Amino acid sequence: MVPASPPPVPAVPARARARGRLLAVLTALTVAVVPVAAAAAPAPVAAVPAVAAAPAGLHQVMFVGNNWDGTADVIESSGDYARIGRINVIPDKNKRLAEIYLNPIRLAFFLGIRLGPGEGHDQFVDDLYSTPDGSALVASRPSFADVVSIDLATGKVKWRFPVSGFRADHMAVSPDGTRVAISASTSNKVHVLDIFTGRELGNFATGDKPHENIFSADGRYLWNMSIGEVTTDLDDPFWDFTKGDRRITVADTTTWQTRVIDMRDRLDAYGRNDLSDAVRPAVFTPDESKLYFQVSFFNGFLEYDIATDRITRVKTLPMNPDTNPDRTTWVNDSRHHGMSMSPDGSKLCVAGTVDNYATIVDRASLQEGPLVSAAKPYWATVSGDGRDCVISESAADRVSAISFATGERVASIAVGDHPQRVRVGHVREGWTAP
Repeated sequence: MVPASPPPVPAVPARARARGRLLAVLTALTVAVVPVAAAAAPAPVAAVPAVAAAPAGLHQVMFVGNNWDGTADVIESSGDYARIGRINVIPDKNKRLAEIYLNPIRLAFFLGIRLGPGEGHDQFVDDLYSTPDGSALVASRPSFADVVSIDLATGKVKWRFPVSGFRADHMAVSPDGTRVAISASTSNKVHVLDIFTGRELGNFATGDKPHENIFSADGRYLWNMSIGEVTTDLDDPFWDFTKGDRRITVADTTTWQTRVIDMRDRLDAYGRNDLSDAVRPAVFTPDESKLYFQVSFFNGFLEYDIATDRITRVKTLPMNPDTNPDRTTWVNDSRHHGMSMSPDGSKLCVAGTVDNYATIVDRASLQEGPLVSAAKPYWATVSGDGRDCVISESAADRVSAISFATGERVASIAVGDHPQRVRVGHVREGWTAP
């Protein structure tokens, strides 16, 4: 069992603060290194389980965010994963573009997103969740630096929240579905909003470039992983100090006090100072004892024991012999990007983004199963019935389901341009796209 109070975590080291200041000079972005307040030790986080049966009047689905064309496909959450409809996530595109082109600073960042993380494309939808009543879809839009709620009946914008800074990124929804957290990646802040109204409930400072967010099982704590600067070509390990202040920030969502977990110290203690401390997608076990996470540039993942506050195992996954060894060619530093876990905690699903495969890994032995060929898989989640891992294949414009039991692909469905985040949610019974 996990103790009530995990071991204390040291403050952010001077090395990290210095890296953050240097990064600000190099990139000319809005970066603020904010002292972290002490807080009560947060509770661990539970793994994301298979979603329960839909409440009366609702139909369980999966939402697939198509980043480059600004749409979201709605597909069945299990079975044949058939597509039900498509939602326009940028119905206000012309208005937003007019605002951007009249503001030189916003325009510079808009074009910077296109040329940097967008790989030559605008980023119109990064992450997305439905409201608990199935009435709206809430999505983060990186290029527009905002979060919007789209009415699923009319297709119109219900509310819009501009994030601080110039880019919106990964989100998370609270267990009760009433709050949504958004990473504002250029201002080093996470906003937490009322999912029905868009009203800000609180916010907290993070490390450089906040990315993944995960709520605790009781909704009280929010874990944020900052990944640092990922768009420069300073990817050789010698230049690691230019990547910024990377950390896990854990916020109490009632007081907004925070504490920090610096994986650099834990990696060094384990003898892996060769690995980046930029924590990417992560997943927690059902018993809330362990965290599995990916880091920049690494074809594999790590196991972190929360009770003892240390890394306990590292798994290196196979390299694709066709992968270009030049790290500057790996999109946004993410060698592998996407993890999920079977509801019983026995299997991990890993998206090998740059190596073009996905695989199911036995959690006890860390032995991987078949390497399922996939075209730049960028995310992994769990199907509604808990039987499959669903990955987004961003280079093939499709999502594929891989059986946790067999490790084999069981379904694929075509979606829009450059799918990334895939989330289980609900629409109302009989729903059709507006």
